[in-house]
Amino acid sequence: MQKLVIIDYGMGNLRSVEKKLLNFLPNIQISSDPGQIKEADKLVLPGVGHFGKAVNNIKNLGLWEIINEVVLLKKKPVLGICLGMQLMAKYSLEGNAKGFGWFDADVVRLKVEDNLKYKIPHMGWNNVVAVKPSILFEEIPSNSEFYFVHTFHVKSNTQQDILSLTDYESFFVSAFEKDNIFGVQFHPEKSHIMGEKLLSNFLKL
Repeated sequence: MQKLVIIDYGMGNLRSVEKKLLNFLPNIQISSDPGQIKEADKLVLPGVGHFGKAVNNIKNLGLWEIINEVVLLKKKPVLGICLGMQLMAKYSLEGNAKGFGWFDADVVRLKVEDNLKYKIPHMGWNNVVAVKPSILFEEIPSNSEFYFVHTFHVKSNTQQDILSLTDYESFFVSAFEKDNIFGVQFHPEKSHIMGEKLLSNFLKL
């Protein structure tokens, strides 16, 4: 039976992610233990909060190199959620910090012209438009709604890595995929049926 580890670096709604995943897989651990992370078959990197603080937490726990080893060398599937997705980019203006650099992308602040219609942070339900096929979105219709809470977003420099876009006055990257690495800006654990389906799809990898 596969073992999934939700990485605990002190910034994330871990229990709600765990609760949703337990619907499909009994062998789930929430852990900041390097040994457990190294032995995982799949990783989930959640996160809510400040990019720079997240980087510091991960490094202070001695997890930075271990996560890179599991993802880049062992090629284990990893799903980044919200801040977890942003940490996969090269750099963020939030804290002026370097991320893992798994994607050629930067993290920038959302900008809107119509401050009455579009509020920052972007909070609530919005449509996710798939731009290429992926097992992550299998049996999920394009333009399905997912739940968002964020002030920053990923700006990808590589078109082929973009999995979906979302319109919030202008389009931003709401999911990306590269080999064994997946990231979603929205919260599947808060997105009811479509979110559960996405998590179930990730477990099929």
